Amino acid sequence: MKTTITAIATTVALGVGLGGVAQAQDDSILIGVQVPTTGSEATYGQDMFNAAELAAEEINASGGLLGREIELINGDSACDPQQSVNAAGNLVSRGVVGIVGGYCSGATLPTLKTYGDEGLPFVITASNSTQLIPANPGNAFMINSTGADQSKKAAEFFESQDIKRLAVIDQGDSYSQDLADLTVERWEAMGHEVATRETVNKGEQDFSAVVSNVRSSDAEAVFWTAYYADGGLMIRQLRQGGYRGMIAVGDGSNSPQLFDIAGGAAEGVFAFSNPTAEFLPEAADFIDNYQAEYGQSPGPYAPLNYDGLKLMAWAMDKAGTTDPAAVVEALESTDGQSWLTGPIRFTDDNTLARSNFIILQGEDDAWTFYAN
Repeated sequence: MKTTITAIATTVALGVGLGGVAQAQDDSILIGVQVPTTGSEATYGQDMFNAAELAAEEINASGGLLGREIELINGDSACDPQQSVNAAGNLVSRGVVGIVGGYCSGATLPTLKTYGDEGLPFVITASNSTQLIPANPGNAFMINSTGADQSKKAAEFFESQDIKRLAVIDQGDSYSQDLADLTVERWEAMGHEVATRETVNKGEQDFSAVVSNVRSSDAEAVFWTAYYADGGLMIRQLRQGGYRGMIAVGDGSNSPQLFDIAGGAAEGVFAFSNPTAEFLPEAADFIDNYQAEYGQSPGPYAPLNYDGLKLMAWAMDKAGTTDPAAVVEALESTDGQSWLTGPIRFTDDNTLARSNFIILQGEDDAWTFYAN
């Protein structure tokens, strides 16, 4: 762990004073960060790990947690269910007292049992499939709004743009299929038509059949509910194939790298996004510190993972212990305290009790703010 970053005052960041001077200790508090640092979503995952590391450095520089230093252990999920289970088992065997992270919902889902069997507190910072809710043993807490919130935001936006016929494309995984299903259900309940529903394979390169189906369906808008690595290619092929209707993507495609893959085809594309640093007024210091430490701007899920680590530390400090049951109880007591990404309060299902989604639009190879 590096400790060279200027700390944000702990009394502000955690809501309580931790006091003292941080010193290296053999009995560090071990916290796992489960994110994909290999595979197609590795850019997101490394960025999320960096943000958690930055938060831990700030806490350590301000006196540590419960008189001890935080040490992070990376659990690489690779956005793969089997690898994520293996990573979760490794984190448990190494003695972590809590876990922060979770990006791909399909990889997060099977780890709920692993962490649940140990009763370990798990702050889920990005994964938001509603499939996580019934699988949660009670120790996991989601600080990104769920797919239900996103589908509502999407459907209401399409309706406001006078869209009547919508094409929905997913990749059959826990996140994208859940978002697609919820959107289709809501869209049809609003009295509108799903022109075509398509499912493609992850890593597929040729989307010509889908492009043909979308064009022949007379869809006025396309909603891509999966990740940016394939989404950029899908967008490019839709435009090259002659589709001129609206294109929108879910929060799995809100990466700036979408523009590298899609090129000019991403101009005008809409994204339903979690709060990202550049559109958070409170994030100026965070952006500066992140850039100073890592030489680049924080990515889309950096603020949420930063908040996740700070929230975990706050709960442990409030509990006065790292005992899992006590920390889970402290997390349950979260009652609207303000964080970088906004206030956090949980529903009875341990999901964020508000929608945090905003609407972005692609302009000149970058995301710009469109609407709340």
